[in-house]
Amino acid sequence: MSHATPPSEPATPAQGGGLVRVRLDISYDGGEFSGWARQPGRRTVCGVLEDSLSMILRFDVRLTVAGRTDAGVHATGQVAHCDLPPEVVPGQLARRVNRLLPPDVRVLDARAVPADFDARFSALCRHYVYRLTDSPVGGEPLTRRHVLAWSRPLDVAAMNAASAALLGEHDFAAYCRRREGATTVRALQRLRWERLGEPGTAAHHLIEARVSADAFCHSMVRSLVGALLAVGDGRRPVEWPGALLARSSRVDDVVVAPAHGLALTGVDYPDDTGLAARAERTRRLRVPGPPTSPG
Repeated sequence: MSHATPPSEPATPAQGGGLVRVRLDISYDGGEFSGWARQPGRRTVCGVLEDSLSMILRFDVRLTVAGRTDAGVHATGQVAHCDLPPEVVPGQLARRVNRLLPPDVRVLDARAVPADFDARFSALCRHYVYRLTDSPVGGEPLTRRHVLAWSRPLDVAAMNAASAALLGEHDFAAYCRRREGATTVRALQRLRWERLGEPGTAAHHLIEARVSADAFCHSMVRSLVGALLAVGDGRRPVEWPGALLARSSRVDDVVVAPAHGLALTGVDYPDDTGLAARAERTRRLRVPGPPTSPG
């Protein structure tokens, strides 16, 4: 039996075939996934979601994602879109698919959006958080899957000083795994480290890095974190991470930080009137590069 789309969720036909474009807000624990993208013989976030959606809708669902996270990377604010038959009620979709999904991935919301909405190309900014602890006794057992335990004391002030030199639009080739034909120029809008607790408390050893950019090239966030950890524990001078921006290729002595400390926390988009223009501008800049992959 078909259902009419309620007035609060206007059925906006996507390009081609009268389908409706639906935005999905997604959360997942990446620990047991081989990343977002489908891979033969591997369990991936995209594979699990597409298979589950296709099963309940009896329609071949394909997702376009804001950022293709790597194996072990988590998300609390991932965004994807798909084009579905108009009889599908977006407001019921999250509840229906979550009944089928495993407990390490959830659709938080599903809603109809304009046909110009593109989860990847319409995005203005992606936000990530990297979490770690420099406690001398190591990490808490209950957070070990999401918080990196660092064995050396870290100087957060030095890490912030080094981070400041990385802000702005630069070629981050030294921090990225280059893909053929894809640019490594990115606009890094935020990179800030903070201890979460007062001195003398257990929480004082918990540290968060909040990282935001228009997009991230492959391995960029974890490479930045790895370079700044080397500053924080005294192995490198404050000037070193910024000096690497002069390099035109990947720097082998930048250690990529482990994946489990990283989480995608949100994606910003323009209002509906700016979606098409933003997507067109991003396509000119990014194509033929693949969707963003921060880890």
